[in-house]
Amino acid sequence: MKIVFMGTPDFAEKSLKAVYEKKHNILCVVTNPDKPKGRGMKLTPSPVKQYALENNISVIQPQTIKGNVEFIQKLKDLNPDVICVVAYGKLLPQEILEIPRYGCINVHASLLPKYRGAAPIQWAILNGDKVTGVTTMFMDKGMDTGDIILKQEVEIGENETTGELWDRLALLGGNLLVDTLEQIEKGIAPRQKQGENFSIAPMLSKDMAKISWEEQTAIQIKNLVRGLNPIMGAYTFLNDRKIKFWKVSVEENINNKEIPNGTIVGNEKGLLIKTKEGLLRVLEIQGENAKRMSIQEYLRGNPIKVGEKFK
Repeated sequence: MKIVFMGTPDFAEKSLKAVYEKKHNILCVVTNPDKPKGRGMKLTPSPVKQYALENNISVIQPQTIKGNVEFIQKLKDLNPDVICVVAYGKLLPQEILEIPRYGCINVHASLLPKYRGAAPIQWAILNGDKVTGVTTMFMDKGMDTGDIILKQEVEIGENETTGELWDRLALLGGNLLVDTLEQIEKGIAPRQKQGENFSIAPMLSKDMAKISWEEQTAIQIKNLVRGLNPIMGAYTFLNDRKIKFWKVSVEENINNKEIPNGTIVGNEKGLLIKTKEGLLRVLEIQGENAKRMSIQEYLRGNPIKVGEKFK
């Protein structure tokens, strides 16, 4: 089929690769403009653009798409059979949705209608879900509200991070997109309306990364650490210095209510910290203006005593 592919991050690049390797006719790739990155703030292309250029696929990078007459006309002139959208980052206006013969289809990293929105992978981890997956759907003008085509479910590992789940779902999404295109081409693609029992997965905010020792249990803190790894990391303060936790485990409960939450109750095999409910063992840590390291390596140069308290 003649395809226009719209996507930006490495998650989308895996879908583009899957479609390309199935020998579909990719007319062009639409991706976000290059962004400045690194210390030198050098303009850097998206992973989708990099893959497209490596495989001689035409690339279009509009600043905006809504009301962009020139861009919309270009899509009409290409006359695609289908537009595939994977983590592109912008809602498509109705005028674009109506261009392809078979419509616009989207790969979304959740089991819709659960977790519509920008951060479905992160929220599945943050909420401690045991299962998630990928959905393909026919797009409409709403945010992830279109008719479902295919779904595939996966279990979430007990210690799996957002980064690890992201990589797994990216590959799964590419395979599911290929299957979806095959069914559309054969005229056998199912079409199921989404129910009203939906939830939203909004963008993450920096203020949610701070650990609340008074309000969060050990399990909730563990899910926060997993969910924000590798995006920003969950953090706390010790002696007015910012500390990030990158890997933790949950230990048995402690019933001594006289010990304040956030207090270090052990440091022989890494830090053991009392929480609202349960003990948290820190396994990987990052000090202020330092690199990530194991807790053993950190404590060799930064001794922390039992009785000290995180805030």
